[in-house]
Amino acid sequence: MMDRAQLLLVGLPLLLFCSDVFRLFSPPPPKPAAHHYSPPAPVIQQPQTLDFPTQSASGGIGGIGLGNTVNIDFCSSCSYRGTAVTMKNMLETQFPGIHVVLANYPAPFPKRVLSQVVPIVQFGVIGIIMAGDQIFPRLGFAVPPPWYYNLRANRFGSMASTWLLGNFLQSMLQSSGAFEVSCNGEPVFSKLKEKRFPGEIELKDLVGRRIANVRGTDGFRSAWS
Repeated sequence: MMDRAQLLLVGLPLLLFCSDVFRLFSPPPPKPAAHHYSPPAPVIQQPQTLDFPTQSASGGIGGIGLGNTVNIDFCSSCSYRGTAVTMKNMLETQFPGIHVVLANYPAPFPKRVLSQVVPIVQFGVIGIIMAGDQIFPRLGFAVPPPWYYNLRANRFGSMASTWLLGNFLQSMLQSSGAFEVSCNGEPVFSKLKEKRFPGEIELKDLVGRRIANVRGTDGFRSAWS
C-alpha cells in the first residue's frame, strides 16, 4: 500500500489535470458590461439683462415742460441777448419740452420817435459842415453863423464827433433796459421793476412754480369735469 505522501504526490497532479480539462471544455464566463464615463454637459449661462425704469415723455419728468411757453423779452440794443440765450438753454435743460421764445422789448413810443430823428440831424450837420457856404445863402443868411466857422475849422473832427454822438444818442433812445420773463402769458420776472437780472436758480424756481400751478389747475378742472 502506498503511504499518504505518495497518494498526495500522485493525486495532486491528477486533480490539477482534471481541472484544466474541465476548464477547457466549459463555456467562457460572460464579460461584464462596460461602463463608459461621459462628462456632464457644460452649463451655458445666458447673460442677464437689467431692466431699468423708463420715463415717458408725456407723464414723466422727461415731459415736464410740454405744453408750456416762456417768453423772454429783452433789450437787444443793451447787449442782453447773451443773457437771454443762456436763460433759454437753462430752461430747456431743466424743463424738457418747454418752448422758450426770445424777442426784443421795444422802448417807449416817444423815445422810438426821437431815435428816428437822430440820423436826420446827423446827416444835416455833416452836410452843413461840408457845404455850408452854399446852404446858408439859400436859407436867407447872408453870413453864416459863428458856430459854422468853428465847425469848419476842424472839419473832419467835427464830422466824426457828430457821427459818434448821434450813434450814442440813438442807442440810448432805443434801449429799454428790459428783461421781462413770462410763463404761459403770466409775468414771472421783470427787470424794470426789480432793477436787476434774475439768477438762473431763481428763474428756474419761478418757472417751475408756474408750471406746477398750471398742472394743478388743469388736474382740478379735469377732476371736476
